[in-house]
Amino acid sequence: MSKRNSQAAKMAARERLRQERERQAKKAKVRRQLIVAASVVGVLAAAGGIGYAVVQANKPDHWEAAKDAKLVKPANTSGKDGTTVVIGKADAKKTLEVYEDPRCPICASFEQAVGETIEKDVADGKYKVQFIGASFLDRNLTGEGSKNALSALGAALDVSPEAFLAYKSALYSSEFHPEETDDKFKDDAYLIKIADTVDALKNNKEFQAAVKDGTYDRWALEMSDKFDSSDVQGTPTVKMDGKKLTGSDGQNAPMTAAEFTTAVDKALKG
Repeated sequence: MSKRNSQAAKMAARERLRQERERQAKKAKVRRQLIVAASVVGVLAAAGGIGYAVVQANKPDHWEAAKDAKLVKPANTSGKDGTTVVIGKADAKKTLEVYEDPRCPICASFEQAVGETIEKDVADGKYKVQFIGASFLDRNLTGEGSKNALSALGAALDVSPEAFLAYKSALYSSEFHPEETDDKFKDDAYLIKIADTVDALKNNKEFQAAVKDGTYDRWALEMSDKFDSSDVQGTPTVKMDGKKLTGSDGQNAPMTAAEFTTAVDKALKG
C-alpha cells in the first residue's frame, strides 16, 4: 500500500467514525426525549389518579346523599315526616310503643317470643301499636343494614299495615335474622328474598322496585332520627302511656308472652 493510499484510508475511516458518532448522538437524544415524555405522562396519570381518588373520597356516600333526597312517605303513616306508624283499631283507647333496631338480636328474640301476642292483641282491639325504628347499630358496628331494613319496612307499609307486620315478623325470624355483626340486611336481594315469604309482598314488583331504588331511604333516616331524639337508650323497649314496660327483672322489656301480657294488662288498668 502506498503512503497516499494509506492517508486516504485513514481519512475515510475518520469520516465513517464521525458519521457513526452523529447517528449515536441522535439516537441518544431521541431516547432522552421519549423518557422525558413518558415521565410526564406518568406524572400526569398519577396526578389524575390522585385527583380522581380525592374526588371519590369526598363524594358523599349513598346514605349521606339520602339525607337530601326527596322525602317519600309510605302510605299508612302520619305526622310531619310520615314517621308516625300506628296500627290498630281506631277505638282502641291506648297505644303500645315498640322501639326496635332491625339488626338487634334481642329485638329478634323479643319478636319471636312476643310478636304474635302483640298482633293478636291489636287485632282484638286491646290496644293500638306504634313502631319506632332505630339504626344505632349501623353506627356502633358500622354498616347500613338497619337503615336498609327500615327502608324496606317502609316499602312494605306502603303496601298495607298487614304486609308491614308480616314482613317485620319475617325479618326478625330465626330463619332470616342474621348475627348483629353480619350486615346482611344491607343486601337488597336478601331483603327481597325474605319478602317473598310474605303473601302480599311475594313477587310484588312495586315493592321490589321501592327496595332497589331506595324509595324510602330518606324516610328511614327520618325514622331513625325520631328514635335518636327520644329518651330510649336501647332496644327492644316497650312503653304505654309513656311508661316503660318491663319483665320480671324490672329493668328490661318482657321477653316471654306471659311476662308481656302481665305487664300490658297492668298498664291497661293504670
